[in-house]
Amino acid sequence: MIALLLRDMRLAVRAGGGFGLGLAFFLLVAVLVPLGVGPESATLAKIAPGILWVGALLACLLSLDRIFALDFEDGSLDLLATAPIPLEGAVAVKALAHWAVTGLPLTLAAPVLGILLNLPQAGYGWLVISLALGTPALSVIGAFGAALTVGLKRGGLLLSLLVLPLYVPTLIFGAEVVKRGAEGMATATPLALLAGITAGAAAMLPFAAAAAIRINLR
Repeated sequence: MIALLLRDMRLAVRAGGGFGLGLAFFLLVAVLVPLGVGPESATLAKIAPGILWVGALLACLLSLDRIFALDFEDGSLDLLATAPIPLEGAVAVKALAHWAVTGLPLTLAAPVLGILLNLPQAGYGWLVISLALGTPALSVIGAFGAALTVGLKRGGLLLSLLVLPLYVPTLIFGAEVVKRGAEGMATATPLALLAGITAGAAAMLPFAAAAAIRINLR
């Protein structure tokens, strides 16, 4: 499992589809939104939690089709399906690798980009906490969507259409945590719901994704 994790992380970094691409897109969102909305500090502070979360979500979406596509093309996915390790475990490891090269860098970079959007100082800690709790769910849900579309030519658009509706609850509660934290309000409820979504996705979706891969490999 550890060897598979390290392998996927190395491939993601070398291929340029994870770490660099996600951060560059996240930076572009944080730079372009103030140019389009205007330099008013009050306006930027109000929309900053939602914009940062939308940027993180779309950045994670960019590399989802690479989770299983490369392994399917070179036959590695067939070996994983017949290997002694459970396929569900392999799916979970691949989702973890995707989060490590995409979600984790976005979480660490988010406070810096929050400065560009005039995020209130009280919201920086909650931004990091919400992204740390929510981005694993994005990777796991994305792995499920990638498993459904593995083997399809040009399945990237279909993958986006499948995954985006499933991302909505994570987006809503993640942005709400940051908004409430920035305003000094209680964050326990949206934070608990966000953690529940991540825990539920991590517990159930690897099994669903493994079943989808087995069907697509037949």
